[in-house]
Amino acid sequence: MYSSDLPQIHELGHYRPISNTVLYDDQGREFGSFALQRRIIAQYEEFPKVLYDAVLSVEDRNFEKHSGFEVWRMLVAACHDLRSRGNVQGASTLTMQLARNLFLSPERTYSRKFHEIMLAVQVERHFTKPQIFTLYANQIYLGHGVYGFAAGGQYYFGKNVKDLSLEEAALLAALPKAPNNYSPIKYPDRALRRRNLVIDSMIAAGKISKTVGASAKQTPIRLQIHDDPNSLAPYFVEETRQYLEKKYGTEQVHEAGLRVYTTLNIDLQKAANAAIRNGLADYERRHGWRTRLQRFADASAERYKIPKWSEAIEPGNYVHAEVISVSSGSALLKVGQYTASIGTGDVSWTHSTLPQLLSPGDLAYVKVIEIRPGGEARVRLEKESGVQGALLAIDSASGDVKAMVGGRDFNQSKFNRATQAMRQVGSSFKPYVYTAAIDRGATPEDEVLDAPSTFFTTSGPYSPHNYDEKFEGSITLRHALAESRNIPAVRLAQRMGIETVIGYARRFGIEEPIPPYLPIALGAVELTLMEHTSAFSTFPNDGIRAMPHYIAKVTDFDGRILEQTYPVVKNVISLRTARIMTSMLRDVVLHGTGVAATRLKYPVAGKTGTTNDFTDAWFIGFSPDITCGVWVGFDEKKTLGNKETGARAALPIWMDFMATALPRLGPHHDFLPSPENSDLMLANEGTDLSPGQGKKKSAPESSDERRFVLVGAGSKAGLDHPDSGVSGVHK
Repeated sequence: MYSSDLPQIHELGHYRPISNTVLYDDQGREFGSFALQRRIIAQYEEFPKVLYDAVLSVEDRNFEKHSGFEVWRMLVAACHDLRSRGNVQGASTLTMQLARNLFLSPERTYSRKFHEIMLAVQVERHFTKPQIFTLYANQIYLGHGVYGFAAGGQYYFGKNVKDLSLEEAALLAALPKAPNNYSPIKYPDRALRRRNLVIDSMIAAGKISKTVGASAKQTPIRLQIHDDPNSLAPYFVEETRQYLEKKYGTEQVHEAGLRVYTTLNIDLQKAANAAIRNGLADYERRHGWRTRLQRFADASAERYKIPKWSEAIEPGNYVHAEVISVSSGSALLKVGQYTASIGTGDVSWTHSTLPQLLSPGDLAYVKVIEIRPGGEARVRLEKESGVQGALLAIDSASGDVKAMVGGRDFNQSKFNRATQAMRQVGSSFKPYVYTAAIDRGATPEDEVLDAPSTFFTTSGPYSPHNYDEKFEGSITLRHALAESRNIPAVRLAQRMGIETVIGYARRFGIEEPIPPYLPIALGAVELTLMEHTSAFSTFPNDGIRAMPHYIAKVTDFDGRILEQTYPVVKNVISLRTARIMTSMLRDVVLHGTGVAATRLKYPVAGKTGTTNDFTDAWFIGFSPDITCGVWVGFDEKKTLGNKETGARAALPIWMDFMATALPRLGPHHDFLPSPENSDLMLANEGTDLSPGQGKKKSAPESSDERRFVLVGAGSKAGLDHPDSGVSGVHK
């Protein structure tokens, strides 16, 4: 009468557990996943013999002999239950456990136990022992949202299941009985006793010798928790998740085991992470110690939930540490499973003593310098004032997003400053102004006047100034852009018409609203880092912009292609204009505000940007192959500090990233030259820079007449701007 209520066992042959959607980088390396359950599906051959022996020794020693259940085990359990007057306990074989986990409820009744036996017998009739073990090994729960031994190896030890040691295999085999009670994270002492019981069972079953077992029992539990599989590129992963869920639905993304081949490069992402963290740390140290530490008790009641402690702690990481004790000469800290001490020399940059800085129970922010044997770490005290940074790297030819950092710590803030933050871009907007001029016939050697100027608008006079409060007189367009002179940029925009400049920005793919006000020429417009960086990729790509994207291909669990992405490109400007602008932006690095980048010894170009009161610092630059943008600032629009320009706050981060990225891009090559003799030809021809079609006009009678086209005083044709007194932005 029970058999009619049982599920069809033959369907188990088609059973597939809920599977992770896995993300791969451009080299096919896994770096992230989505799942309601943390699970990795493995084949029978991938489970090592030591794990197989450990599981069978403690859970089902006669697994290879019985037909699904053992009568004697059932009788022993029943006698125990009668004596204790409790519900049926234990006695389940591996096959019975599998049947219960897949088909039955967890309630403990004789009725359920009977169903369990009948299902187990059917499972044994339809499947081989290796198939049964594989299903069990992929299905069993191991605590902390982890299902299956393959996922357990990755989560607890950071290892592939095939690489587990005896002690590690025994610990995993110890967990199925009661994963929450024996959690090595929450209850390490209980876990150790249970693990050693498994080792004793292996000795009793003849799977290992007493000598080997005794040695293994003396080995402490060493965890390498990998709590967040998406910790390498969390902002990129989140952007990808949102796209996938919108297209395929939440259930498909989190349960169906999609395979997502992305454009990200793990090596470049690691370089981006390090560049942002190190650059922000350098900024913090420049500004001394001005912070109030969070208390450990306020951060988390459970130690394993401290930010970053559940991830692998490696040299170069920036993490939080609990302050254990403080004296005049040293302080003892705990960082996850490591202890660390810092001395007075480690905090000299703060100009304070250790007791002034730290108290027991504080949660300090440190950089891990070295991991030493014996559970010790060497760390350096850092400051965490709230300054943020973002970095985005794009393959200029394809639009592939190779690296993305949306903030200093995804655990603290999910807001993606690479794609969501709208910030004023400062002088990094000027290339659009100069592009309009070059595209309409000007040459880099044409001259423009850098002198005190007032531009009359309908809301009053507008008098921009230069960053250094100096004026250089008549200078070339090339020099004006390289040194980021403000007045020449405004003069160019006024002469062409600000609507013309905005029109060119639109051609570069900038879609954000841009009011038609003259200060726009100096970057008084808010853009995202993604939009701005993608626009700049037009210059090294000969005037063609490839639309940025994250995904190359998506397949289902069985390998069927669901979508495949190919570059989508748009013509923006002519090849001539692109190469001339590239040469001018190269001069920014060789002779101008970005000169520090010459230390890279690679052909690079770009533009700094700084806003009023030093609230935003930018550098957008490129090599012949890759375009990278960096932004630094606070989420609230407050100053970074005096002279924290794009060249000082953002450019070093950009250089740090590019120093790692460029050698990995293969043999380097230089920028392609401008079309032969184009500059010389245009130098002898006049151009019309007034709003319109930009057609060439007849040559002027003298070079002075040509110069006047660009140098001439600002027009009195008013441009309405509500802040007519805005002085523009800095370098």
